[in-house]
Formats: sequence, structure tokens, C-alpha cells
Amino acid sequence: MMDVSHLPLDLAGLLALAAGLGWASGFRLYTSLFVVGLAGRMGWIALPEGLQLLQNTWLLGVAGVMLFLEFFVDKIPLLDSVWDTVHTFVRIPAGAALAAMVFGGQGVEWQTAMALLGGSLAAGTHFTKAGTRAIINASPEPFSNVATSFGEDVVALTWLWLMFAHPWLMLTVLLLLMALIVWLLPILWRSIAGVIRGLSLPRLPVGTSS
Repeated sequence: MMDVSHLPLDLAGLLALAAGLGWASGFRLYTSLFVVGLAGRMGWIALPEGLQLLQNTWLLGVAGVMLFLEFFVDKIPLLDSVWDTVHTFVRIPAGAALAAMVFGGQGVEWQTAMALLGGSLAAGTHFTKAGTRAIINASPEPFSNVATSFGEDVVALTWLWLMFAHPWLMLTVLLLLMALIVWLLPILWRSIAGVIRGLSLPRLPVGTSS
């Protein structure tokens, strides 16, 4: 059993930070890196030792540039899905790494457990986001895509605030969201498969009967 008596911060706060960063990394990684790092740098929040690397000037600069780029790319139909596909190999490992960093110096057991948790949460939100966007991109109009992206921006910022201000509430909401994702993912991927099958079916010439 893991000993938590030596942890410097409240356990609920640490768990909320690890789980919250894992979840947010799945769809707004660069926002999470930049906002949390900047908040720590400005002294608005006290980051655990393992996350203080996010306050580094160079890391903040890179995260800020990537946040700026993602803000616009995420609102362009089809290009957002390409971005999501590439970031399958970025968001999930990053979510695992950030969650483990929250418990940096607290023992390999905690770090391993949090890496598994953070990676799993990041995977769940990433595939839900990517699947939702793929379905939205099947529509010819761009407005639903832009509205969805702005909604995700608001959700990400609200989530990061909740993660520090009300950790127990965030953990409760997270449990509900994960139950929703487990239910929603199979529906999303069945819908995507249907769209792909529809696009791949050969079209008969006009006037030809089947």
C-alpha cells in the first residue's frame, strides 16, 4: 500500500491535478501546459516540485506558440482532424508524463500509477474529441466545427480553474465524464464507420437499376 503521509500537498489536490492534467491533455495539451506553467510562474498557484519545470521561460514560450497555432488549426475543418491524428502520438504520452510529474519524488509506485491514469484519461478524451470532429467534418458547413472548437476552449479553461479551486468537485465531474465517454466512444466509432462505408460505396450511373 502506498504511503501518503509524506506528500507535501493535500492528496485530493494532487490527485485532482494529476487526473485533471491527464484529462485536459487529451484535447487541449498546449493550453494546459501554458496556463498551468504561467499560473505557477506568476505565483497564482503553488505547483508541486515535479511540475515546476512548466514555469521555465523557454517551455512557456514553446507552449504559447503551439497554443496559438492549435487555436486556429483546430477551427479549420479537415485540418483539425489531421492535427488530431498526428497528436495521437503526443497527447496520450504527454498526459501520462504530466500526471506522473505531479507525484515526482513521491516514489515510483505513485508515479507509475499516475502515469497509467493520466495516459488512460488522455486517450479517452483524445479519441472522443477526434471521433466527434470526424463526424462534424462530414457536414459541408464550417460553423459547427468553429463553434465546437470555441466550446472546447471554454471547457479547457474552466476545467483548469476547477482543478485548482475545487479538486473534489473536479474529481466527481471527472467520474461522470469518464462514464459518459465509455458510453459514447462505441457510438462515435460506429458512426464514423458508417460514414466511411457510405463514402466507399460505388455510385451507380444515373438510370441504372441495381
